[in-house]
Amino acid sequence: MADHAAMENLLRCWLRETDIAHRDGELLTLDLSGTRIEATIAHWSASGWHRFDEVRIDDRPGDAATLAALIAREGALLRGVPPYAGSELVMRALDSVRRVADHVAHRRTHPDAPADTTPFLDGEQALILGHPLHPTPKSRESLTDTECSAFSPELRGSFPLHWFAVEADLVSSDSALERSAEAIVAEFADRDAPDGTVLVPAHPWQARDLAGRPDFAELLTAGRIRDLGPSGAPWYPTSSLRTVYRPEVSVMLKLSLALRITNSRRENLRKELHRGVEVHRLLEAGIGESWQAAHPGFDIVRDPAWIALDGPIGLDAMLRANPFGPNDDIWCVAGLVSPQPGPSRLRRLVEKLAETTGGSLADVAAVWFARYLQAVIDPVLWLYRTYGIALEAHQQNTLVVLDSEGWPAGGRYRDNQGYYFAASRISELEKLLPDVGVASDTTVPDDVAEERLGYYLGINNLLGLVGAFGSQGLIAERPLLELARQFVEDRDAPILREPVLRSKANLLTRLHGMDELVGPVSTQSVYVHLANPLWTRDR
Repeated sequence: MADHAAMENLLRCWLRETDIAHRDGELLTLDLSGTRIEATIAHWSASGWHRFDEVRIDDRPGDAATLAALIAREGALLRGVPPYAGSELVMRALDSVRRVADHVAHRRTHPDAPADTTPFLDGEQALILGHPLHPTPKSRESLTDTECSAFSPELRGSFPLHWFAVEADLVSSDSALERSAEAIVAEFADRDAPDGTVLVPAHPWQARDLAGRPDFAELLTAGRIRDLGPSGAPWYPTSSLRTVYRPEVSVMLKLSLALRITNSRRENLRKELHRGVEVHRLLEAGIGESWQAAHPGFDIVRDPAWIALDGPIGLDAMLRANPFGPNDDIWCVAGLVSPQPGPSRLRRLVEKLAETTGGSLADVAAVWFARYLQAVIDPVLWLYRTYGIALEAHQQNTLVVLDSEGWPAGGRYRDNQGYYFAASRISELEKLLPDVGVASDTTVPDDVAEERLGYYLGINNLLGLVGAFGSQGLIAERPLLELARQFVEDRDAPILREPVLRSKANLLTRLHGMDELVGPVSTQSVYVHLANPLWTRDR
């Protein structure tokens, strides 16, 4: 399953990012520097979530290692970069295959979550295969197998936090709450801070990595930072690995983790820490009240406080609200649609609803999708239309709230990185919060904000959901695309305005070795054009 899933990902990426394959009926063919690739098409998707049966390379059974090497070499030639530039892509693709194989094997022998797992955590642990349009979705090449067992949500891992006591003058923090970040941390720490110091938690892998950095080691040697080691009750990794959760604690922690996960090293930048608190203050200044009046079922999971070591980057914690009770049926959308060893949670939901309502799978899928548009997509479009704030609402950043029967009833957005303030609207936001967007570096040209909204909400989230329904045989994609087209047309959403869309190219971004958190927002990834399946000539 893991090797075949990796080949499907590589083919989907290549199709989206180059558009040079040849399709003849149910056979897809590619010529990669004289090597012939043939893939039998099981499902052809207007939204890009194609499915393939047998894959053959020069008339022999294909494998992910060979396909990754061929695509990396051909991609390097097309992009004018040295052939060896693809070596990292190949290594990470194979590491991802190995990790997915471990995940699948674990789920086959342990199919049921522990009895005390909350629905929220169950959803965070369900993204077994990863992003269907990424060449290395589960690469974790710096982790040992033992570390993966503890740190991976797919393996239902858990671990205690690692603690440092830092001299108070080396620490900065901010909180938009009545309590300071230091006071919030003290509530779940299992120890008191030594006199003159502040407790700062870290991911255990990050703690080990920091100890090997000269600037951090110098502070340890000087006694300005004391390594207190791991302690306390276990925390659970969520789908991002570095955001950790304990059901009984009022906050989650978004920790720095210098692993390259998908396209970036996941260490918190100071501007991102500022951004989370800034957005909370904007919401409290009036945006939240008007948004809730228009869309009471939707909200942002707030990031109202942070604490960080000054100087060397990498020791910090974003304090994220934990609003989810043990009975709240709320799921990460990426985990909901992710294929499992067995049917996805989405398929099981639709099948159950079809059984209880007496409707067909296609009829139920169409109603579920329509309710999702109202509960999740509409509030994000409203926020941009009303305030010029675009959210990076891809499927992993988006949570869907399900009612007691399993229908979408609301949604949540979470990610202190993924906000874009349209420059033309910044004066309106400054009336609510002076100097908004300055420390957080969140203001971007309008076209960048709309491009990001179009990709993350439109292509990844909305069209990705259409692709999930279609590729899992629940309903043909065309009726869902028509529902989506009418929906966004009624709201004059940016995704509908052009016949082509700008889409992030994950394979080419990896081929170029780019880090999405480094450099100007407009140049952090490779983007390509693809036909907009929602666009019609009669607009």
